[in-house]
Amino acid sequence: VQLQASGGGLVQGGGSLRLSCAASGISFAYHATGWFRQAPGKEREFVAAINWKGTNTDYAASVKGRFTISRDNAKNTVFLQMYSLKPEDTAVYYCAADSSQFDNVYARSTEYEFWGQGTQVTVSS
Repeated sequence: VQLQASGGGLVQGGGSLRLSCAASGISFAYHATGWFRQAPGKEREFVAAINWKGTNTDYAASVKGRFTISRDNAKNTVFLQMYSLKPEDTAVYYCAADSSQFDNVYARSTEYEFWGQGTQVTVSS
């Protein structure tokens, strides 16, 4: 099972980026997925999550209203659209998938068994 996160980069504050997470060796269609991030010197934190049906989502308070998580199960891909980026959004962003196949949304990293390698997002002020 491999999760490949992409779409990161350097952007000015107020800008936008769209992250993608493509899965191989696993069908995303029956797995809840989430995005987490880790800034230098800080612990990994929850960003957003979506159930496998794509009908329920959850967001960290710090990104709610600016970020949108979505998925395309036919393409085995999950997205994180990020708007109005701030310097404090700078971090390595990781996608994750759970293996339970329950139709839930998970905000805790311990709920996820599969992790991508991360993609760097840097927001300049």
